[in-house]
Amino acid sequence: MEKDRCISRIRSAVQNGSHPGPPEDDLFESTSVIALFVFNKQLELVFIQKADIKGYPWANQMAFPGGHRDKNDLSTKDTALRELAEEMGINRENVEVMGSLGHFQTINNKDIEAWVGIWNQKEAILFDKSEISRVFQIPLPHLIDQHKKKDFHRHVPNIMRLTYPYEDVLIWGVTAKILYHLIEVLLKDH
Repeated sequence: MEKDRCISRIRSAVQNGSHPGPPEDDLFESTSVIALFVFNKQLELVFIQKADIKGYPWANQMAFPGGHRDKNDLSTKDTALRELAEEMGINRENVEVMGSLGHFQTINNKDIEAWVGIWNQKEAILFDKSEISRVFQIPLPHLIDQHKKKDFHRHVPNIMRLTYPYEDVLIWGVTAKILYHLIEVLLKDH
């Protein structure tokens, strides 16, 4: 029951939250990611570490799975699910998409619509080694603890300070902005 209660709470928070809208101009390229939850003994978020490719602007960065919108994608939600299948071998029928967290822009003119979903783990992750060096999961309670310890709750920190450390990784940049918003939505009534 704990699992169902947690998932229901996340679904409600995402669907009833106030999220940033798309940019007003068309200077941004449309991209999409999915903040993917899994439930083991507790809720965890799935992250990827981008491949270490010389000249690749996101080399070694921590991110949510996702990518650029293709002309055949029906929506940014479709983009997120297609990229998830391509990058990690996770089929869309095994993911319940709970809703959108809104839009987040990068310094290199990308508009990222961030989706939230939960994966039933019915298949193994088979990630594309040309794009991803590793996949890892971070317990949601750890991320919320970091958020509170760094005094982020109800205070928007400077982007240089907005980081979430975990073991040997550091989440920063637009991924940290998305994570910050997700945690704030989950803590809204706390």
